[in-house]
Amino acid sequence: MTTKAKNILFISIAAVFLITLMVVAYVTSRIPLNDDATVGNTPGNLNNGGLYCELDGRVYFANAYDNYALYSMNSDESDIRKLNDGAFSCINAAGNYLYYSMIGETEDYDLGFIGTPYGVYRSKLNGKKAVGLDRCHIIHMQLCGNYIYYEKYDNKSAVSLEKIKINKKEKQTVIPEMILNPSCYADGKIYYNGDDKNKDHYLYALDTATDTTSLIWEGDVWNPIVQDGYVYFMDISSDYRLCRYSLYDDVVEVLTNERLDMFNIYNNYIYYQVSSPTEPALKRMLLDGSSQETVAEGVFQNINITSQYVYFNAFGELTPVYKTSTFGSVNVTTFDAAMQAAAKENK
Repeated sequence: MTTKAKNILFISIAAVFLITLMVVAYVTSRIPLNDDATVGNTPGNLNNGGLYCELDGRVYFANAYDNYALYSMNSDESDIRKLNDGAFSCINAAGNYLYYSMIGETEDYDLGFIGTPYGVYRSKLNGKKAVGLDRCHIIHMQLCGNYIYYEKYDNKSAVSLEKIKINKKEKQTVIPEMILNPSCYADGKIYYNGDDKNKDHYLYALDTATDTTSLIWEGDVWNPIVQDGYVYFMDISSDYRLCRYSLYDDVVEVLTNERLDMFNIYNNYIYYQVSSPTEPALKRMLLDGSSQETVAEGVFQNINITSQYVYFNAFGELTPVYKTSTFGSVNVTTFDAAMQAAAKENK
């Protein structure tokens, strides 16, 4: 073989090798797209900080016993593992990825930003290969199909609704200078209440295919949750009592006349915090308002629900974290497994 032929062969082999490396790099770095109906977490969890998120029997949670570091466990609380340091909230999960809001100190700066990490992030389910999507302060966020919609704020532009594709492309402002909680995503729409700036608290829907809004109902709504044709909401005009509105029949049902601080829904149960100067309590009831019972007396917050447990903590106290069975008899205990896992990590 002549020298010229050898050179041509060498160049050809090198070119094929280089192209192969490029193809492999592209395929391994590509983020598989979700179905448009994919939802990252339940709206009730996200309205309560998004501290717990369940996917395929695995729960990803911000461990209050370890300064809200990211942990994972099976839904029965077995096999608890620490994934990342920092303070995590607004946890979403879909496919092979986690999406979350973060702010906190860490020694690992390989997160897409230099210095103290905060903002919107994506990582593998094991917490590895974290990528910063937008450096900003987050109030609420929801994974809607292949886009993350997030309510962000800063000292200059106040609050706005932003979105970014899960592959870190197509970042844009959807609605500037408006308080818009994107937590409730259903059937391709984000359901939300108007804000004080717009002089109403009507129920609106943002079509995520076009990012256009429409008026759904002229109620007095706060923190809507859409499920099975109903909108569950706190009725501002009637002292934040809990009601539900039928999207099909245009009928409102009062579920309780007690004043609420917050609520969460999982399947056929509603857990809600009663605001009362004399008898505050965490309670639960069925979706139609029946079978009301007290879970715990006192003032609680951060009501997050998984398929097996409801987690919450006393107002103003990060720990202890309490829990009770989601569907079984009420039996409030402390989340000792999380405390023990944190102690083991930090000994």
